[in-house]
Amino acid sequence: MILRRLSRLTRAAPEKDKPVYVRAAAHILIRVIEMKNGKVKWKQLVVCVAAPLAVGALAGFLSRGGMEAYKTMYKPLLAPPSWVFPVVWTILYVMMGVASYLVYTSAASPERIRRAMTAYVLQLAANFVWPLIFFVLGAYLAAFIWLIALFALALVCALRFGYIDARAGKLLAPYLLWLFFAAYLNLGVYLLN
Repeated sequence: MILRRLSRLTRAAPEKDKPVYVRAAAHILIRVIEMKNGKVKWKQLVVCVAAPLAVGALAGFLSRGGMEAYKTMYKPLLAPPSWVFPVVWTILYVMMGVASYLVYTSAASPERIRRAMTAYVLQLAANFVWPLIFFVLGAYLAAFIWLIALFALALVCALRFGYIDARAGKLLAPYLLWLFFAAYLNLGVYLLN
């Protein structure tokens, strides 16, 4: 019943009226719910998805002034327009939340879940700090070094998640690719400005 409502929500308005990332995020949730055969713990799912979205929203709010400065900087080749960042991060945060839900509700040992969730919280905290270093402080080299550490934490998290539930590890793969791309952009901004 809830699955049908969620599915209807994604089809309620014409496709052209909904942002692509909203449709993508809704479809990710629907697919994961279907894979769990409808046995969804809704409160845990909502909390797991809301947590990274809240972290990202707070980081975005605190570093909002830096995006104006970013628009005026010299950027490396392949640098996307500014509007791409919130779209991509929204999708990635939803995927992180779904991955954490899969791990948190898994049948793995409590110790394994605790270690995986600790890695998740650490990488999420590091993720929160990066835009503050880059956009607020303008410390591009420090931000690049921080991003390398964040990538390492996210990789550990993805491996621990994947060991518990392969789907959770795969859901973090786009995040790792985006962090790699972000490191390229960060280093380019440092070298060009």
